[in-house]
Amino acid sequence: MNGLKVFGGSSNPALAQKIAQYLGSSLGRARVDQFPDGELIVKLDDDVRGRDVFVIQSTCHPVNRNLMELLIFIDCFRRASARRITAVIPYFGYARQDRKDEGRVPITAKLVANLITQAGAHRLLTIDLHAAQIQGFFDIPVDHLLAEPVFSNYFQKTIQEEVVLVSPDVGNVKRARVYAQHLEGDIAIIDKRRVSGSEAVVQNIIGDVRNKHVLMVDDMVATAGTICEAAKLVRSFGAQSVTVGATHPVLCGPAIERLSTAPIDGMVVADTIPLGDKTAFGDKKIEVLTVSELLGEAIRRIHRDESVSSLFLK
Repeated sequence: MNGLKVFGGSSNPALAQKIAQYLGSSLGRARVDQFPDGELIVKLDDDVRGRDVFVIQSTCHPVNRNLMELLIFIDCFRRASARRITAVIPYFGYARQDRKDEGRVPITAKLVANLITQAGAHRLLTIDLHAAQIQGFFDIPVDHLLAEPVFSNYFQKTIQEEVVLVSPDVGNVKRARVYAQHLEGDIAIIDKRRVSGSEAVVQNIIGDVRNKHVLMVDDMVATAGTICEAAKLVRSFGAQSVTVGATHPVLCGPAIERLSTAPIDGMVVADTIPLGDKTAFGDKKIEVLTVSELLGEAIRRIHRDESVSSLFLK
C-alpha cells in the first residue's frame, strides 16, 4: 500500500476513521479552518507529492459547506502535485435533480459532477446514487458501489420469517428486485405520485402483502413522507410488520416526527451520513450498519489497480 494517502473531511470523521483502520493506516493530517466571513481554507500537514490520494467526504447537511470543502480539498491535492485524486463520496448530494422534468429548472447533479471534475478529481467512488445514470454525468471513471450486500447479510441473520420486498416507488424497483433475489422473497411495488419536494401521495400497491412481513428498501430517507405513507398503505393491505432499510439517513425536516407516528417496526441505515442525535424514532432505535469495509476494500483495489467489479456487480 505504499504511496496511498487517505484523508477525511469534516462531514463524517467516524466513517473516515473506520476506513483507515480497515486499511491498516492512519488518516492523512489536514486542517480545515474558517475565516470570520465564512470562507473555508484547507491546509495539508502531510506531503502528497506523487501519492495516490483519497478524500472521504459526504455532501450531506450542511450540504453546501461540505461540497465546498470537498472541492477545496481536491484543489489543494492537485496543487500539491498528488499523482491521482479520488473523491470518495459515500452520500452524493444534489442527486435528486438529475433531469429537467419541467421548464426553467437546473440539473444540479450534472453541475456538481462538473464541479468535482473541474476541481481536479481523477475518479469518483460512491455508494447507492439516487439515480444510476448520474454516473454518465462524469467525464472521469466512477465506481458506483451497492450497499445491498451489507444490508442483505444483516437481514439474513435477523429476519427469519418469509419477507416481501416492497419498493416505495416505481423508480426503486430494480433495487428491491436485487434484495428479493438475495433474500428469496417476493416483490411488491407502491404506486406513488410526488406532490412537492417534501410531500408524496401513495395511491395503490402492486403485489400481495397480506399476512406478510414487509421489508421496504430505498436509497435514502429524507423527510420520510414516502416511506411513512407507504407503510400505512401496506398495513391497510394486511401486512404483519414493516421494516425499513435505507442506505442514506438524510432524515431532515419532519422525518423523525413522521417516523414516530408511522406503523413501522424498525429501521436500518448505513453510516454514509452521521445520525447525530437522530438515533431513534419514538421508542424504536435506528440500527446503523457500517459500509467502512466495503469502501475500504474498494479503495485498496483501486490503489492496486485491481478489479472492483465484484463489489458492485451484484
